[in-house]
Amino acid sequence: MHDFTLRFEGHHEQRLDHFLAASLPQYSRSRLQALIRKGLVLVGGETAGKTGQMIVPGTIVIVQVPALAPSGLTPENVALDVVFEDADVVVVNKPAGMVVHPGAGNLAGTLANAVLAHDPSMAGVGGEERPGVVHRLDKATSGLIVLAKNDNALRWLQEQFQTREVRKTYLALVDGKPPTVSGRIEAAIGRDPSHRKQMSVLPGGKGREATTDYSTLEVFASHALLEVHPVTGRTHQIRIHCAFLGCPVAGDTVYGWRTPSISIGRHFLHAWKLEIALPLQPERREFEAPLPLELEQILVELRAGAAAATT
Repeated sequence: MHDFTLRFEGHHEQRLDHFLAASLPQYSRSRLQALIRKGLVLVGGETAGKTGQMIVPGTIVIVQVPALAPSGLTPENVALDVVFEDADVVVVNKPAGMVVHPGAGNLAGTLANAVLAHDPSMAGVGGEERPGVVHRLDKATSGLIVLAKNDNALRWLQEQFQTREVRKTYLALVDGKPPTVSGRIEAAIGRDPSHRKQMSVLPGGKGREATTDYSTLEVFASHALLEVHPVTGRTHQIRIHCAFLGCPVAGDTVYGWRTPSISIGRHFLHAWKLEIALPLQPERREFEAPLPLELEQILVELRAGAAAATT
């Protein structure tokens, strides 16, 4: 157990969790918020009531940080396609079919299991059994994902995702084509009231704001290849927004056609590029993961069909 006694020296009121994040940068914001919720933070001698509690200048704050419990996550020697790695982060090209972290029905073979074997020092980063996980990709989505290797890097990356400074670029093949060659989709997303395991566009001010930009790269007889930039990061956002436009992601049997228009055993969605600022590096970096062979082959066939149709 580590105890920290802090004094708020500001000139105006401040949120408790913001004060702790600035005072204890060695811990991630999510871990500090968890300590508040567990009653391990005292404000003026009394247990803090909530993460957003306001504190005034001169307030004494005591933080009790227990030692991390041993993680139940088992390292697994699963091959990783590492695109970039330094002392703070690792950027991985995740294959389709791999779950990011353990959950119901997926207790092994996840990216988290593989990462822990790749670098055992990442155990406990973030205070959860999700070592270094900052953002996620769906199981059937391939492409780039960045993970933090220490708590300082985790906090650095979390803040960039929260302030929407990370630029993510996806490639999506859709059934049909969007109503305009390029555009912006602004439609709130929340839990589907009829199917609780799914998300959907919700009207009337419900759900969380969600914004997606897209542009058309190629058009085929029954499909279009889109470059997609999710501005926000809601669950299944790209898949839901494409379906909302009337052109669902090809192969998506949840939000799109129940009978896939192409036979690839997954949906055609790939996290292609990731532009981000890395800890202690002066310039932003852009990483790129090429389309997997099975998706590239689909495009080869569509292009061949389009060429044949014009001869």
